[in-house]
Amino acid sequence: MNANRNNRIIKLAIWTWSWVGSLALATFGSLMWWPSNSLLKIGLILLNTILGIGMIRANIKLLQDYDELEKKIHLESMGLTLGLGVVFGLSYALLDTVDIINWDAEIGILVGFMGITYLATVLWYRKKYS
Repeated sequence: MNANRNNRIIKLAIWTWSWVGSLALATFGSLMWWPSNSLLKIGLILLNTILGIGMIRANIKLLQDYDELEKKIHLESMGLTLGLGVVFGLSYALLDTVDIINWDAEIGILVGFMGITYLATVLWYRKKYS
């Protein structure tokens, strides 16, 4: 791995953890510390959105640094993750809508499913193409 890629990985990690931290602050701060301050809530949500865009841009820059095989692996993994995420997410929401499950369908379950799916498919495609 070259120094440029290491630098991009570090930048992606910084953007990602900043985004996660701002998400936690916007969520838990709004629930526990400033439940009635709408201006602060909106400001933190805007900050979270801006940091999320920065994270996406850092991820794109890292992907541009990959060779053709790595790009193929990640593209196929992203495509499968998106497809399964949409199908699973809509099915999960429908289970809640038609009262098959006794709890609310939470977005966190879908995000977790997509994260696990992406990791598993990257590992699977790496093995497949090695």
